[in-house]
Amino acid sequence: MKKLLALLLTLTLLLGTASALAANLTLGIYPPDTDAVAKEVHDTSYIPAFKVALPDVELVPANYIYSGETFTALAESGKVPTIFETWYTEPQKLIKNKQVADITDQLTELGWLDKINPSIRALLSDENGRVYGIPRDGYALGLMLNAEVFADAGLVDENGIPLFPKTWDELIEAGKVIKEKTGSAALCLLAQDNAGGWHFSNIAWTFGAKLQHKDEADKWQAQLNTPEVVAAMTMVQTLAKKGLLTSDPTSENWGTGFAALGTGSAAMYIAANDAVMQPTQNNGLPVDKLMMVGMPAGSDRSYSLSGGTPYMFSANATPEEIMAALKYVEIMGKAPVLTEASKAGLVADAEYRVDAGIPVIPNFPVWTDEEFNAAQAEVVAKYSNVDARMFQNYFDTVKSEGNLRMEEPMETQVMYAELTKVLQEVVTNPEANIQALLDTADANFQTVLDENINK
Repeated sequence: MKKLLALLLTLTLLLGTASALAANLTLGIYPPDTDAVAKEVHDTSYIPAFKVALPDVELVPANYIYSGETFTALAESGKVPTIFETWYTEPQKLIKNKQVADITDQLTELGWLDKINPSIRALLSDENGRVYGIPRDGYALGLMLNAEVFADAGLVDENGIPLFPKTWDELIEAGKVIKEKTGSAALCLLAQDNAGGWHFSNIAWTFGAKLQHKDEADKWQAQLNTPEVVAAMTMVQTLAKKGLLTSDPTSENWGTGFAALGTGSAAMYIAANDAVMQPTQNNGLPVDKLMMVGMPAGSDRSYSLSGGTPYMFSANATPEEIMAALKYVEIMGKAPVLTEASKAGLVADAEYRVDAGIPVIPNFPVWTDEEFNAAQAEVVAKYSNVDARMFQNYFDTVKSEGNLRMEEPMETQVMYAELTKVLQEVVTNPEANIQALLDTADANFQTVLDENINK
């Protein structure tokens, strides 16, 4: 780490945009206190390199976790960090509400604008093509497996690789064996908050559902109560009736799901490639005991919900502060440029993952710069700390034609909330009337679409 720091301090002097900027940078992407290893990387690598590049910028580390419920109040009070992370479901709302900064001019000056993956750029742009953020990463949902639980259940091949389910029916059958042999739940299903609806939307797709669409009159229509959605929810009800879920899915959220997987109280969990640190570094699963495979197929096929995390910027940030924040992103190795400092950032991130016991696996390309993507892949190959067979099916599946699907576009979080209400009833009441519950959810969601979108 000391050698890397010395290299960064020397090389950042060579950066083309290293001239001093009079600005304040509130770094909302600084790691929380609970992630000591990540904080060390920022404190000993990124921040010193940044101070060499832009010595006149006042840097204020300030970890911020985005919340749709509180962001508006934060924006109105002028307390949004200069740079922060959110989800790809949020930019259009933030842009419409004028709560984030237009960074098109800065991206044009840096030469980054045309290097953003076109589908991601569309999510970060207004109707005039002005851009308000850049991608941190991309993800695709799949199924994470605890290989230790599968081994204890005898569900492994001659090489010790888990015999994973390719369909929901196979998951139910494997789950019965896991429950009988180990006592662990087959699957941790989320039903506490909007994350439940998020995961369920992907399950519903595998049964052929499309949860909303625009009609011939150019109006958005809810489709939460179709036969395909009923079939998907019936499968969830089967999992609950057979005792294959954790004891109380209504208490399970995104974080507790990873805890269940990491500790072995659940054998499987729906999750994405960008969160492999959660069951491993954060919850103790050895790096070589995590497996990822494609989403199980329903009556249709396997689909993977694709999303990710963008960096966005306070609407109150000055052009100089935005440029300073983009310089920090470059030093982290998250920008589509290959300076010596950005290459060192890629290495620092990989070394951090190895030291922290996090799988080093390929990234989803969010930039179109071939040279940058090749450099990323080279670093991953050099620092890989996993058996590629444990992730091969996942990457083969999500890269198959037609597999990736972006989240449903309109009032997505409201839709997730309505689906979660149904999940909560279905997993706690074996006699729940699925069609009636979905009819209510559909009507509620349609009201929101009519009031907020179709008016």
